[in-house]
Amino acid sequence: MKKLLISLGILATLQLADAQNITSKKWADMFSYNNVLAMKEDNGKIIAGTENGVFYYNISSGEISKLSKASGLHEVKISAFDYDPQSKIALVGYQSGALDVIAPDGITYIVDIPLATGYTGSKRINHISITGDQAVISVGYGVSIFKLKKKEFADSAFFVIGGTFEASNEATIFGNKVYSVTNTGLKSHELNTTFPVFTTWTTEQTGNFKHIDSDGSLSYASTTTAYLYNNGTSTPISQTFTNVKDVVTTSGNVTVTDNNRVYSYADNGNFIGSASPGEECNTSVRISGKFYFGTALSGIKNENSNIFKPDGPAFNYSYKIRPFNDNQLLVSSGGREGGFNFRIENPRNPGFYYFNGSEWVYPSYFATHPNTYNILDAMADPQDPSIVFFSNYSIWAGMGVYKMKYNPANKDFDFVKYYDIDQPSIYINRPVGFAADDKNNIFLSVAFNVEGSNVAMAPYKRDTDEFLVKTVTLTSSAVQAPVFHEGLLWTALPRSQHIMAYDYKGTVATADDTAYIIGAENNLPANTLAVAFDKDGDAWIGTDLGIRILPNAATEVKNNPTLEAVVIEQNGLAEELFRDSQILAIEVDAGNQKWVAVDGGGVYYLSADGERTIKHFTRENSPLPTNSVTDIKIDKKTGKVYFVTYDGIVTYQGDVADVTSNFGNVLVYPNPVVYNQFKGKVTIKGLAEVANIRITDAAGNIVHSAQARTGYYEWDLNNQKGKRVASGIYFVLMTNEDGTDKATAKIAVVN
Repeated sequence: MKKLLISLGILATLQLADAQNITSKKWADMFSYNNVLAMKEDNGKIIAGTENGVFYYNISSGEISKLSKASGLHEVKISAFDYDPQSKIALVGYQSGALDVIAPDGITYIVDIPLATGYTGSKRINHISITGDQAVISVGYGVSIFKLKKKEFADSAFFVIGGTFEASNEATIFGNKVYSVTNTGLKSHELNTTFPVFTTWTTEQTGNFKHIDSDGSLSYASTTTAYLYNNGTSTPISQTFTNVKDVVTTSGNVTVTDNNRVYSYADNGNFIGSASPGEECNTSVRISGKFYFGTALSGIKNENSNIFKPDGPAFNYSYKIRPFNDNQLLVSSGGREGGFNFRIENPRNPGFYYFNGSEWVYPSYFATHPNTYNILDAMADPQDPSIVFFSNYSIWAGMGVYKMKYNPANKDFDFVKYYDIDQPSIYINRPVGFAADDKNNIFLSVAFNVEGSNVAMAPYKRDTDEFLVKTVTLTSSAVQAPVFHEGLLWTALPRSQHIMAYDYKGTVATADDTAYIIGAENNLPANTLAVAFDKDGDAWIGTDLGIRILPNAATEVKNNPTLEAVVIEQNGLAEELFRDSQILAIEVDAGNQKWVAVDGGGVYYLSADGERTIKHFTRENSPLPTNSVTDIKIDKKTGKVYFVTYDGIVTYQGDVADVTSNFGNVLVYPNPVVYNQFKGKVTIKGLAEVANIRITDAAGNIVHSAQARTGYYEWDLNNQKGKRVASGIYFVLMTNEDGTDKATAKIAVVN
């Protein structure tokens, strides 16, 4: 196990310290906190567990704080949560079977949950219930007892019936017994030496039960009936439910959540009251006689329909992102699997998410419209950013392009128009992604053109408000979104060993277009997924089997070129960079360095030539939700890097922003450098594209000199002899390449 130290009273402040490079102030999450899985009340505060994080809401002050993998947790995909008001300890269970223990002295990551011998099913933690100084953990093969103070597992009971494992749906400790609900009954056992022996467990009542809770009394439920349990007797509540989602037992009260209505009963079964959040509800608590709903789509909601949650997109499902127009974002929620531009249909039908610069907006259109959406791209019209085009690749309903208009008055989108892209059937003319050129012309890439055999490009004709489909004679049934570079539209082809550069000759309606095709004969090793262009005009092409580079791409693509691999030295041997690795995304920062997403391998931050790895982020050493990042985008004004995955979005504050031939806002950090607090390198950011650096002591003696070509520089605090400099004030003197601009800074060193 590993431990992350945090401040005392974590669930009162949710403030964390850095540790083990998992989190730092450079990282932030852009997760959805809408889907509340479980809630607990603590002295006027509600602590809520959601699918990607935990947040708390102070009822009296309205204060909301959050905790996620970007600020201390170790995973995403939370499946269970509980919190104990007495010890101030929370347990977070994940679909992977791992556990985070959030305590006043830190967050401890538990990965050694007991596994039953011979069990090959899901490791998902189904439910957690804390009682006193121990908790019972429900899993697919039974229950385990967890000791809160020791932060370790005790006994486990593996539910085996006729050689088959049975899951504990939920369980609780009541008195000196563990009660578990399963698909065959309510089962119990005292916490004694025979607890692990399943044949000694008692079936209190047969039936298919899903939920259970206790606090002074015990209640449990099937999908249609809730029961009160007392001294071995089960008494059904006199109410038939349609789909019980949760039962919560507090002193003298039982709350039953039934789809979108919540009912409250005294512990003798007498009805107290009911209320509805007006939407799907997962759980509910009753505080001072008022209901607070844990919804599936809106976070915490009270009886007045006020919503409380950290700001974020509607869902975590994300595929591509487009930053635009001063901190605004569009996120598409579709996806591709196995080379095809669709995933298993998402029952939530998420659509796209929009960040307007200050808050997230979710179009109500997607909540009410019956079409099935697999949105591969959403782009704002550069001529009028209030207009958004999105492509729906779903072949089941509504495939085509949609135009929406943002209405800032009600913070929603109005539907404007649907374009069917000349589809004679669901198999032909499937829209994929957009690009805009330097004249604000919009282009759409199209798959399965002309009876499913060819690629097409569809420019948007503003005067007639239509997309004109232009066939390219290339047998390739899938495309990615095009990338505009120096008059050409470059399009990766995920199911073809080609990449296309489309020359539209600067017009959108004429018939003189030319497509340049690069394939295996040009040293392209496999199907292509990504393309990006660096400051030298070179194309970096990501394929299923690695990276290829086309120098001076806009010119050389017309000359039947031979693509180049990046060759690095590994253990004295020359080796091709990312050989046989699937490249999902490539992005170039303002310092000409490259960010590369490798399927299953996380994200690499490379030097400009690709021969040196500056950083390597994975789900194990960073807040990345998974090791398969589907998109990377950089805000080159700020240096912020967006990482998009199917499990949510996180950001990293890079050091390279708005690099030009002159200096920007030069910043040194950390400063002062106190050895017992920081032992890394000092970063100097805001540099010119080429910066000559001299570092001197207070007497003017040069202790270090270098040239930076990346927009930032890292000094290891060593002098020119390789020894750490003494405590003192050091001066950084900098000039750009031709000496026309200068900058200075100071660094205080305390050893």
